[in-house]
Amino acid sequence: MTPPRPRWAGPFESAALLTVLRVPAAATTSARGVLPWAPLVGLVLGGPAAGIGAAGAHLVSPLTGAVLAVALLAALTRGLHLDGLADTADGLGPLRGRERALKVMKQGDVGPFGVLTLVLTLLLQVATAAALLAVDGGWVAVWTAVVVARLAMTRTGLPGVPTAEGSSLGRAVAGTVSVPWLTGWFVVATALAGGGGWLAGGADRAWQLPVAVVGGLLAAELLRVRATARLGGVNGDVMGATGEVAATVVLLVAACLT
Repeated sequence: MTPPRPRWAGPFESAALLTVLRVPAAATTSARGVLPWAPLVGLVLGGPAAGIGAAGAHLVSPLTGAVLAVALLAALTRGLHLDGLADTADGLGPLRGRERALKVMKQGDVGPFGVLTLVLTLLLQVATAAALLAVDGGWVAVWTAVVVARLAMTRTGLPGVPTAEGSSLGRAVAGTVSVPWLTGWFVVATALAGGGGWLAGGADRAWQLPVAVVGGLLAAELLRVRATARLGGVNGDVMGATGEVAATVVLLVAACLT
């Protein structure tokens, strides 16, 4: 018999899967809270990443700060989303059928297309983060990118989003996010980005970061649509890939507008 799900178990369930944080086993009886509370996890992870990025930029150089921020995020998430990005790239890259693509994504190794995508994405994240950390208040964009990455993942849990065949995580989190819940998180993320940008970097940053938020979510949505067409739905790898794509585009747009 499945034990009852504790009240407020959602944030713990999300942290247990999406971070290296130690969570009481009694609070993680299911995966239903993973996607609804992912943006909260982003808020928690974004703080240390932005902080170490700003410190590295101040003490050594913006490039050093950017590398430290990206490395810390990879460590705090066990590289889970980066792994999903590489596997998704291998599945969507070369021309192959749906069954073959899913089989390739389940393999433990990473193919050439996945390696290339991973390297280029990390280089772009570091380069844009360095550009942002070189200006006043640029750390807010780094924090925003981490939150938006998890917001993009939350979107995959809306009702009606198909699940790829054989995805146990996809089945577990399917339909766990409501439209009002996602809308609320979008409003919160946009308001925090705009308000934080204005306080740290001035009036221009107040509109630049919300634009970057929208850009990141649109890029993630394009990836989700492409993955659904090729794979028949989303799985854990696609969820991680949408997060990395969203974060990268947020940093890119913010750097272009700064």
